[in-house]
Amino acid sequence: MVFDISQLEPFLQLLLATFLGSLIGLEREYKRKEAGLKTFSLVCLGACFFTVVAIYLSSSQSPLSAFVQVDPIRVIQAVAIGISFIGSGVIIYHKFQIEGLTTAAALWSTAAVGIGIGIGLYFLAILASLLTILVLAGFRLIEEKLIHTDKEYEG
Repeated sequence: MVFDISQLEPFLQLLLATFLGSLIGLEREYKRKEAGLKTFSLVCLGACFFTVVAIYLSSSQSPLSAFVQVDPIRVIQAVAIGISFIGSGVIIYHKFQIEGLTTAAALWSTAAVGIGIGIGLYFLAILASLLTILVLAGFRLIEEKLIHTDKEYEG
């Protein structure tokens, strides 16, 4: 098989998505949450790959373009809806508290990062990843110091 330069950008997109998803997942892993490093990496990677494939299939480069019309917006919409089902699986009601809501929201945000990478919005995807990590880690400190004064707060 001959190396095809057109495959280089999607290859790098998948690597970037996996890396950024893992950064977000590290924070969840550190806090020993329901979903961690592997889950967040795979969510970002999967969202990116679905987006890249949808864009490719909708382009004139696709050998199927004469027979099949693919709307990338519908694929992106399906990813957003699909990740909501995964997110709902980590939300539980336990001891009069709702747990996993922040992890579910972080999974949803991570899927959006993957989609952003898939459509080529690299700097926005990096910014969204950093903001997600800031919200998860930084806002936790604000909650612990300013709002919740008890030692048992887990966030």
